[in-house]
Amino acid sequence: MMKLIIQIPCYNEAQVLPETIKSLPTILPGIDVIEYLVIDDGSDDGTAEAARATRAHHIVQLPGHMGLSAAFVAGLDEAIKLGADIIVNTDADNQYYAEDIQRLVEPIVSGRVQMVIGDRGVASQQNFSTIKRFLQRLGSRIIALASGVNTPDATSGFRALTRYAALHTLVLNRYSYTLETLIQAGARNLPVEYVPVRTNPQTRPSRLMRNIPHYLANSTATIIRAYTMYRPLRVFTTIGILMILGGFIPGIRYLYFYLNHIGGHVQSVILAAILLIVGFQVLLIGLVADLISANRKIQEETLYRLRHLECEIATKEKPQNGNNNHESIKNTKEQAN
Repeated sequence: MMKLIIQIPCYNEAQVLPETIKSLPTILPGIDVIEYLVIDDGSDDGTAEAARATRAHHIVQLPGHMGLSAAFVAGLDEAIKLGADIIVNTDADNQYYAEDIQRLVEPIVSGRVQMVIGDRGVASQQNFSTIKRFLQRLGSRIIALASGVNTPDATSGFRALTRYAALHTLVLNRYSYTLETLIQAGARNLPVEYVPVRTNPQTRPSRLMRNIPHYLANSTATIIRAYTMYRPLRVFTTIGILMILGGFIPGIRYLYFYLNHIGGHVQSVILAAILLIVGFQVLLIGLVADLISANRKIQEETLYRLRHLECEIATKEKPQNGNNNHESIKNTKEQAN
């Protein structure tokens, strides 16, 4: 029996959430059971009550406003415990066409991939400003290079994951999960596919993108951190080699003057020595970081097995009746993460 859980991270979405839930599909080809999971990220406008009134199957309430990443991860954890074979993540503000969920799950149902992401066609999105469209395209190209995955729309939160992919998902960044999970999927060689999806007119400004500098700072930090975490040897080797090559330039300059019997220019020797020494030190740091990365992979595999075991136990213990609301309350920040 194939079970799909559609998770909806929410923060103060009581007004639009009922419309979003009502538009979700109740039947899809290849899916036997469809349930809705609402993650209330510390809302103070009655979002959880609105979810209950709309008869969401499951509700998770976080102990305060902890951010989109924490809500996304809490949703994955709860969906896995509820026995989901496929998890679809969508926005509470009804940004995406619910009918396109079928497009998201089809590649997974057919067994082609582990993750499917909705491509909004950011280059042609009229509700995006020109600079925002440019930044979206640029970011997608950078993520494609960093992850090794064809990435036409890196920031799309409309995505589907298998149970296996969800169990392997770790989000350390508090800003957003979209970029980090793509780099992570590429590092783990998880098959990823993009499908075209439609969007509804924007109902409110983005809460994630306050302004261009804020978006650039957080996105750049996310990409650098995630890429360095999963490709440390490549990062530190590149930096080390560039510094060593930079050290050769003043060294050759000093050698040229020395061979032509031109005195002075000791500063070139000092600069060359500093760059060469630091360059070799960076290479050594890269080797150590790569060893740490190998140890991290072992720890991640151990964590995957532990989470899998815990979820199997939780699935057997929880009732499988999808007609009744089931509310799960997270009391601590550690549980939500």
